[in-house]
Amino acid sequence: MALKTFKARSQGMRFRVAPTFEEITEKKPVKSLTRPVRKTAGRNNTGVITTRHKGGGAKRRYRIVDFMRQKDGMPATVEAIAYDPNRSANLALLKYEDGTRSYILAAEGVKPGMTLMSGEKAEATPGNCLPLGLIPLGLFVHCVELIPGQGAKVARSAGTEAQIMAREGDTVTLKMASGEVRLFSARCKATVGAVGNKDWGSIHLGKAGRKRYLGVRPTVRGVAMNPVDHPMGGGEGRTSGGSHPRSPWGQLAKGGKTRNPHKASNKVIVKRRK
Repeated sequence: MALKTFKARSQGMRFRVAPTFEEITEKKPVKSLTRPVRKTAGRNNTGVITTRHKGGGAKRRYRIVDFMRQKDGMPATVEAIAYDPNRSANLALLKYEDGTRSYILAAEGVKPGMTLMSGEKAEATPGNCLPLGLIPLGLFVHCVELIPGQGAKVARSAGTEAQIMAREGDTVTLKMASGEVRLFSARCKATVGAVGNKDWGSIHLGKAGRKRYLGVRPTVRGVAMNPVDHPMGGGEGRTSGGSHPRSPWGQLAKGGKTRNPHKASNKVIVKRRK
């Protein structure tokens, strides 16, 4: 994905860096592969705000992505590269030999006209999906399953990838983009290559209004509040907080360990990311 800058004709355009969308070839999403998105503005079923700073935003429809790659052994042609407003990665629209269509995350280097396949007979080339036990060591993968048959859960955002480090018996060792080293079942599916749209992290919105288009509302600093509203609030004049950074409910925000030491997945983590 290429990026473009703008002439500083306004303060909002001065530092804006936006994508060119030159790789997007789909004109309109496939209606049968989309569904409405019901906005909650961060509220639960009782109307209480459980996630702050959410609300508004542009109207969008959810694209149904095939994270399970269910049609094993059936070749599919990449019809188009599609934009997805709900995630950082782009999508690839596949058309299988039986005529059905589905969306998958577009891997780096996948272009319209290419043929992709999933299953044990697929080759280890970018965009193809096969079990981790059949992918050569050293290759990068994305869309990795945590449990066989569950569907992809790991390495799904733009530009991310995990590297296959070792294989022993029925387990495969992967190094995540975060630096964490983790064990996976050799039967878990993964897609070869990295997720496309790797320049997504270099986008600069340029103005607060573009953040509102994304459904993000303003954030007020805790030190700017009163003591009744935040643990870091209050104080005569300007203060730096007087206590360690924390949430309005007292949860430490920086450096505090919040992971459950008895979590079941601890046994599959060989090396922590920190």
